[in-house]
Amino acid sequence: MADQINTLEDLAAATGVPSGDETTLLDTSAPREPVRDELGRSYATGKRKDAVARVWIKPGSGKVTVNGRELNTYFARPVLQMILRQPFQITDREDQFDVMATVKGGGLSGQAGAVKHGISKALQLYEPSLRGALKAAGFLTRDSRVVERKKYGKRKARRSFQFSKR
Repeated sequence: MADQINTLEDLAAATGVPSGDETTLLDTSAPREPVRDELGRSYATGKRKDAVARVWIKPGSGKVTVNGRELNTYFARPVLQMILRQPFQITDREDQFDVMATVKGGGLSGQAGAVKHGISKALQLYEPSLRGALKAAGFLTRDSRVVERKKYGKRKARRSFQFSKR
């Protein structure tokens, strides 16, 4: 075990970093850069159940458009509208970003969760300092729960056919 690394100088020599730059060896969390396109928007894909949402956010007045329709007409239930607003409430950015989303697949509940996931990821890309709050709230994690498949010999995924003794 002659190649043991005991000091910072040994680590610098082993990795080929010049001896004056030892601080770069310890700094594993480089500051993240904002990711924006030429129009000043951030894009992210959100997923939930079978729904997939493509989400673009840009600075604006808080207008949310889903599949070309207003938020109130596409997601008529107040619960679904509340789900979409959660990332902005957590980060104190309500009415500061315009959202344009296209969503396919699944039902309305899954689509609302997919748009929320997409908004959270796009917010984190637009403003990397918000990552901690979004991560702590669990909005950056894709909810992996999906419908269980139907098995052969069963009526549903787990439900058996009705048993009759006679």
